[in-house]
Amino acid sequence: MSETNPTAQPQVPPLVVNIQYVKDLSFEVPGAPQIYTQLRNAPRVDINLDVQARRIAEGQDTFEVTLAIRAEATEAQANGSAGNRVFLAELAYAGVFTLSGLPENTVEPVLLVECPRILFPFARNILSDVTRDGGFPPVLLQPIDFVALWQSRRAQAQAPGNDTVAGIA
Repeated sequence: MSETNPTAQPQVPPLVVNIQYVKDLSFEVPGAPQIYTQLRNAPRVDINLDVQARRIAEGQDTFEVTLAIRAEATEAQANGSAGNRVFLAELAYAGVFTLSGLPENTVEPVLLVECPRILFPFARNILSDVTRDGGFPPVLLQPIDFVALWQSRRAQAQAPGNDTVAGIA
């Protein structure tokens, strides 16, 4: 039988997910209803993804991390170019995270790599459902290398003449 020390502080995890939520969701089919009868081939879908993090209150270790995904589908043309827009889906999926006891040099990668990794499966599912419910084949996002995305943004931010930190406001 082990004894517990009643004065010992409980261990605080370094990363706590407080809440996850849909911050913004838009789905447009500008050519409806004709597009459903005229579309002959699977549309070409272009995906843009962005990660933003911001401190919620100054002096606190609570951050909102937003995963913004834009999926724009256009009619595939024989020459490979994009035709008319078939649909546009835009999703901002966010989470509120509390960081505790992390060294300062690890805060940015946790916010821009680990937090999006937590959010991504949920955002991927929402995007898939909304495109399927919109009458199209579901958009299935492939896994994202958030480390490479973060490193690319850091390189851009550290370019001469740019004085912002990658993705953190």
